Amino acid sequence: MLCSAAGEKSALLWSMRSYTLIRRLEGHQSSVVSCDFSPDSALLVTASYDACVIMWDPYTGEQLRTLRHVPLHSTLDSSSEIHTSSLRSVCFSPEGLYLATVADDRLLRIWALELRSPVAFAPMTNGLCCMYFPHGGFIATGTRDGHVQFWTAPRVLSSLKHLCRKALRTFLTTYQVLALPIPRKLKEFLTYRTF
Repeated sequence: MLCSAAGEKSALLWSMRSYTLIRRLEGHQSSVVSCDFSPDSALLVTASYDACVIMWDPYTGEQLRTLRHVPLHSTLDSSSEIHTSSLRSVCFSPEGLYLATVADDRLLRIWALELRSPVAFAPMTNGLCCMYFPHGGFIATGTRDGHVQFWTAPRVLSSLKHLCRKALRTFLTTYQVLALPIPRKLKEFLTYRTF
């Protein structure tokens, strides 16, 4: 699969086998500007100017979670300008347990998948994009004025159950997991309905 975000209120999923549209992911209230698949390809996140990140199951098109950017308390910002949280970029960490986002409110945020609020912040100006280092531990951010900044990111040792889920989801689709003769709670975990 390939996902495209072309500034519309939806993201498009394409088949790389048949070069056809699989589905349109609708749920944002403004233009979708960034997207990224999880390392096991079981999740897709989209970021929009509506200040939301939506986590999707790309196989079913189901919205699994919405993360909302809210302005932080004004004491973190020395200027008196009004904060806007239009998102510019989103990316998964290499182990698939964290997301990084860059928004117009001059903050890089790091989110843990199982939480609905950021676990870390970093101040930045004119943020445009972000990307994790492939082996983890660092995030690079690009700015509109052509600069690149590097940030230390939380390093995490994945649990054995997450590593097993990641290994299975690398080659099983959501539909294949749901067809397995296993307990419902295990299916929910393997399809990221629970964390």
